Amino acid sequence: MDDFTKRVMEKDPGEKEFHQAVKEVLVSVKPVLDRNPEYRRAAVLERIVEPERVILFRVPWMDDEGQVYVNRGFRVEMNSAIGPYKGGLRFHPSVNLGIMKFLAFEQVFKNSLTTLSMGGGKGGADFNPKGKSDNEIMRFCQSFMSELFRHIGPHTDIPAGDIGVGAREIGYLFGMYKKLRNEFTGVLTGKSLNWGGSLIRPEATGYGCVYFAAEMLATRNDNLEGKTCLVSGSGNVAQYTAEKILHLGGKVVTLSDSTGYIFDEQGIDSEKLDFIKHLKNIKRDRIERYVETYPSAVYVPADPSLDHNPLWNHKADCAFPSATENEIQQKDAQNMINNGVFVVCEGANMPSTPEAVDIFLDNRTLYAPGKAANAGGVAVSGLEMAQNSMRLNWPVEEVNSRLKIIMKSIHQTCLNAAEEYNKPDDYVTGANIAGFVKVVNAMLDQGLV
Repeated sequence: MDDFTKRVMEKDPGEKEFHQAVKEVLVSVKPVLDRNPEYRRAAVLERIVEPERVILFRVPWMDDEGQVYVNRGFRVEMNSAIGPYKGGLRFHPSVNLGIMKFLAFEQVFKNSLTTLSMGGGKGGADFNPKGKSDNEIMRFCQSFMSELFRHIGPHTDIPAGDIGVGAREIGYLFGMYKKLRNEFTGVLTGKSLNWGGSLIRPEATGYGCVYFAAEMLATRNDNLEGKTCLVSGSGNVAQYTAEKILHLGGKVVTLSDSTGYIFDEQGIDSEKLDFIKHLKNIKRDRIERYVETYPSAVYVPADPSLDHNPLWNHKADCAFPSATENEIQQKDAQNMINNGVFVVCEGANMPSTPEAVDIFLDNRTLYAPGKAANAGGVAVSGLEMAQNSMRLNWPVEEVNSRLKIIMKSIHQTCLNAAEEYNKPDDYVTGANIAGFVKVVNAMLDQGLV
């Protein structure tokens, strides 16, 4: 395994997030490879870490003053063994090929766990939508789609939103796709409700993450009632994670953005959460404005010089990292343990470093990796695809019920796989093994392609 990891790093230098994701999966699935020598003969590792296709293209666009800019667009179509490629588009300055490959690789296993027929992919651009006008974002999205449309389709690759890509961006992207293809198909998910979107889709990742946490707590005859929860981020995932925690009787005391975080010891109730939704979704303003309206709360600006994030250094029972990758470092994890956190459920993709994960596992924390805990978003995207195919819209109750069933199934699948390989309650091992086995068995069934 060490030799294989070394070869991946030498072949793809500088892609540290991709290397991290690959190494985590390899450590988990080694017993599977030992038990099934045919996997090694078929070189499933070499095949599963190599994208089936990588699309890289330039995206020229013009701002409101007539200045022309050029960004770089990506789509990594990682694996289609169990269905068409499915995964979000991210617009953020940090986007590069390594991050896209990491996200696509994680998406393969996440989608496998959902029980739906979806392969894994991811895409985006190193474009920052913050501070841009609606017209500038529209022009960028139209330019981006003028190339991407050649490579996607309802039976080939179905993108969705991610960081920097919400309903507004999906609308502009879909409009350009429809114009270029002259067809109205379910090629994108995360659409607005009045033209093909699904109820519960904006809420799905956050709701699903909390449903997963509730399932973990149930294994210890416990629930979220009365639990104090730390939540990072303030986008869709964080907002609806907080909302569902409130529905289940928990108390949320933190939210954050790239500038810093708020700590409200009294709790962020429904009224305060509605204020944050308006602040972030409508006004597109910074989280620090919260303390102007609720002065009993504290705003702590981000300090890159620190070796830890103070957000994770408050007394709490549960933590829901819902911002970005590697936001929880080793010291953060230790601070969380010291402050009583015994549930960590990841709403973001790979928000914990390997050192942080080791601390959670060593302390027998109920720790759910993102590929399992945040699969609710892509699960409801899959349900949106099904509704689009049938030209139907399911009511809230049906979509929410299906989401609960899927998250319950993912939880049980992880537990069963971990138990089979003598790793009881290890959701990391369970998620990686269950996702891996389903995908590689499908690859073997389809021959050497």
